[in-house]
Amino acid sequence: MLESVGALTGGPWIYVMVALSVLLDVFLPVLPSGVLVITAATAAAAGSATGRVSPDVPDILALTLCAAAASLVGDLVAYRLAWRGGARLDRAIARSRRLTHAQERLGQALARGGGALVILARFAPAGRSVVSLGAGAAHRRARDFLPWSALAGLAWAGYSVALGYFGGQWLGATWLATGVSVLALFAAGAGAVYVVRRQPKTA
Repeated sequence: MLESVGALTGGPWIYVMVALSVLLDVFLPVLPSGVLVITAATAAAAGSATGRVSPDVPDILALTLCAAAASLVGDLVAYRLAWRGGARLDRAIARSRRLTHAQERLGQALARGGGALVILARFAPAGRSVVSLGAGAAHRRARDFLPWSALAGLAWAGYSVALGYFGGQWLGATWLATGVSVLALFAAGAGAVYVVRRQPKTA
């Protein structure tokens, strides 16, 4: 397993791949950034289990910081693009009831200091895109949004890396461990969607 996973995650290029995937999935939520992070963390668990230090095995701390930083940069790019989007983006959001509702909820949450919504949305499918673009389109202050975005990225990256690493430790460095970890990530996303939808509306 170590050899097969290492073929995908070996060397310093894994950090470049993770950074690009995480950065771009704010615009293309179909990118498997979470799966890539988990696979790299599973490879790290495999290297730890064998007791050998190899440059082909990703470093857990570096992997976490790489994913978290790329998440924040991607959010910032989306936020600034939406900020400058002007009337065209406003009209696009207005045509979507879901985006309009999400933008209103985001504004209410940020006004109350309820940045937990930003963190929850990071785990929900496409939630990161809605939050980052919505915050920019609504011209929310960067100081109200970006600290929560940074915390959300760190929470998501830490959770994803932990799933891959401990899954590999407990289930062995197998594709089964990777699959179970990915399912746990999807379960967290489903849970985040449920919690966000259950939040009471404010007048």
